[in-house]
Amino acid sequence: MAGVLNGARAYQAQSKQNMALIVEKYAPLVKRIALHLKARLPASVELDDLIQSGMIGLMDAVTHFEDGHGAVFETYASIRVRGAMIDEMRQSDWAPRSVHQNTRSIASAINKLQHSLGREPKDIEIANELGVELEKYNQMLVDSASSQMIGIEDLGVTDDVIGDDSDVRKDKLFDLLATSKFKVALAESIKNLPQREQQVLALYYDEELNLKEIGMVLELSESRICQLLSQSMARLRAMLKDWCGK
Repeated sequence: MAGVLNGARAYQAQSKQNMALIVEKYAPLVKRIALHLKARLPASVELDDLIQSGMIGLMDAVTHFEDGHGAVFETYASIRVRGAMIDEMRQSDWAPRSVHQNTRSIASAINKLQHSLGREPKDIEIANELGVELEKYNQMLVDSASSQMIGIEDLGVTDDVIGDDSDVRKDKLFDLLATSKFKVALAESIKNLPQREQQVLALYYDEELNLKEIGMVLELSESRICQLLSQSMARLRAMLKDWCGK
């Protein structure tokens, strides 16, 4: 009996050591994701809070990852880490309900205009569809950008999938993101965006520049870059709406 207990203790100690090594190795990944999210969150959101929730997501990833899942650990961990941060922010409920409603209204208006016009609608056309002045629409975009805490790779997934804490939901999200069909659909949708919005997405996600840096590259104000980023995300959501709930 003593031998069994000693063996169990040794196994637990080794498991803790392995966990500590993996967490230490991927801690920079958590910080990188936290910084990326922080760039489009209100100033009141603390970076340390994002990192703390992200570390919990990382440990969760270490516990649940299976080598046969079909993807490298870093990809799986990134989804879990980001999901943990999003869950924490949503539980904090810092964004007014009206902001979330406006985000959905913008995507709905864009989707309607895409079908009726047979092309990507212009800013003024979207504003008219929403029944607001262009200045008001631009402010809605800025507010919406602050409420959209997810990355481009999360597009096409319903909020209930992203926000639910259950392993089933998170596995569903992982399986969707791993499908080549979704990646192809996302790539094609990006190609259909206005050129300026494609540039903003490329600089933001591929080059990992912040809004101020992108503004300097494109010679636009930081506020305008924020609007373009938010609008591009809304367009993509409209294009990929058929993936929702899959």
